Formats: sequence, structure tokens, C-alpha cells
Amino acid sequence: MSGRVHPLAGIIAAFARAVSGVQVRWSDGFSETAQQRIYFANHTSHLDFVVLWSALPADVRARTRPVAAKDYWESGVKAYLAQNVFRAVLVQRGAAAQAESEEEARAAGRATIEQLAEALGETDSLILFPEGTRGTGESVAPFRSGLFHLAKRRPDAELVPVYLENLNRILPKGEFLPVPLISVLTFGAPMLVEESESKEAFLERARAAVCGLRRGENAQ
Repeated sequence: MSGRVHPLAGIIAAFARAVSGVQVRWSDGFSETAQQRIYFANHTSHLDFVVLWSALPADVRARTRPVAAKDYWESGVKAYLAQNVFRAVLVQRGAAAQAESEEEARAAGRATIEQLAEALGETDSLILFPEGTRGTGESVAPFRSGLFHLAKRRPDAELVPVYLENLNRILPKGEFLPVPLISVLTFGAPMLVEESESKEAFLERARAAVCGLRRGENAQ
């Protein structure tokens, strides 16, 4: 199914760009190649992955799958959009935290990483939010370890930091109807896990890369 675009995709992409008023900025390191990527971004709104996905060039979008919470996207119209239009990879939130033992928690974590690695396949890219939950938009929370483990599992995929600004005001938490405003989406330069880099050092560097894309200041 990779590379096939649902007829609704173009309509939804255009609608998302219109509602969010998104202004897209690209780093010099981005190119519209077949390179597989893991786009990782801050998370403040349910619109985040839709706007990020819609901002990608059409050919790149066709090969890019958002990672989303299964409990939110598994029913009704949302399930149809997630599975058929976005080709989303639905993951179980909190599976490790709900485990009854440390061994089960590690197994749940490994299963999720393997699910994402398989979703990349040989051609696709992913969009994920390593904070693990939505924030307020005022700061970027520490990243969870999944990004590191996925990057180690699939070192062939470029890691692209992304900063989404103002989407928390367009669709605040708990609201269902978006408020048209201007937002900014900035793609940073690709990065990789450095040889012998620790998990902690990488996650802080990755978070700093996202924070550094915020306009006019470095988010803390």
C-alpha cells in the first residue's frame, strides 16, 4: 500500500493547511528524495500529525505514516481516516506502564519498537511525538526512550526534528472545532544517533534540536 494515496488525502491536506494557516519552513538539509525518515516533533494538539503530514510534499506524504494512539483513533470516522487515509501506525499507549512486572514492561516496549520498525518497511517514513503526550505549547517535555531505540533499530532512517508552533491555540485540548489562526511548522536538519552516544545524551540532543527550531528563542 506504500505510495498509494487515498482520494481524500488531498482534500484533508488542503483543509488542514487552510484551518491552521500553516507557514512551513525548511532547513537546507531537506530534500524530496526517497530517503526514509523519522520526523519527530513537539506535541500540543490532535491537529499536530495532520498538519505535519499535510505540509510534506505530495510524493513524500504518500510514503509517510503518522504514529498515533490506538485508543483515540480506533473507532468511528477517526478509525477510517487513520487506517485508510493516513495509513497511521496505531500503538497502545501506556502498555509498558500497565505491565505487572519489569520484564513484561521491557517486552511491551520492545514489541512497540518492533511494530514501528516493521511499519517503516523498505520505503516508508514515520511521524512520531517522543514526548508521549500533549503539552501546553509553552515548553517541550523530556523525550521518552522510544525514539532512541527505534533509531538504533533502524539506523538507515534519517531523523528529522520538527517544531509545531501555535497549534495548541487552534485546537485546544478538550475542544473539537478548530479556530482558524496562523501556525508555523519548521523542519530542521536531519540527524543520526552518533556512534557510542548514550540514550540520555541522544534524547537531550534530539529535544534540543526540536526546541532550537522555535522562532526567536530557544524553548526550555
